[in-house]
Amino acid sequence: MIDTAYVALNRILGITIACTAVVMLLLFTSCSRGGKIFGEAVTERDSLPVLATYDVNTLISDSGLIRYRIVADEWLVFDRKKPSYWSFEKGVYLEKFDENHVVDADIKADTAYYYDNDRLWELRGNVAIKNLKGERFNTELLFWDEKTQKVYSDKFIRIEQLDKIVTGKGFESNQSMTEYTIFRPGGVFYIEESEAQTDSLSTEEVEVSEEGEKPAEVKLEEKLR
Repeated sequence: MIDTAYVALNRILGITIACTAVVMLLLFTSCSRGGKIFGEAVTERDSLPVLATYDVNTLISDSGLIRYRIVADEWLVFDRKKPSYWSFEKGVYLEKFDENHVVDADIKADTAYYYDNDRLWELRGNVAIKNLKGERFNTELLFWDEKTQKVYSDKFIRIEQLDKIVTGKGFESNQSMTEYTIFRPGGVFYIEESEAQTDSLSTEEVEVSEEGEKPAEVKLEEKLR
């Protein structure tokens, strides 16, 4: 009798344990599925910009000084990306100011990304730069590191000076594009005096009065032509 009861009890316990295991498995599967859906929602949020601004014409300052102007049709900010960045997929025009609020370089690019934590600009497409001396730089990829105050590229570079055109691959310069090095020079082509470029970058100072008056606005379509 005892043996029979013991066997019956074992069977009941076995059934109970089996049922408990099945319930726990179902709950675990349900939680796992729920977690997966939640993860997809987070991923979708991460892919969306926290800020979208259009027809941008703004001045960027640092430590109380105006550093540069941004002109763009579209400005998207992705703060959840790793690394976080600003996106200018529809083109950008930048004016860089020196400490005296003089424009010492302007930059145009088809596409640009700014990695805010690293303070690094990545310019892509048709990248064109003009410095204070009127020299013009053209390349397809350019990086501007604000921390090191360097501008560089490992792509083909074309520099149009007043009397000649210099080409090469690999390039590094200061932020004003006045002191630069081509790592692999390609060629030098002299320009006839009658054909030399006579236009130069304006040196007109940006007037910022005590009342906070800002420089006049610049239209993107005029600068990206």
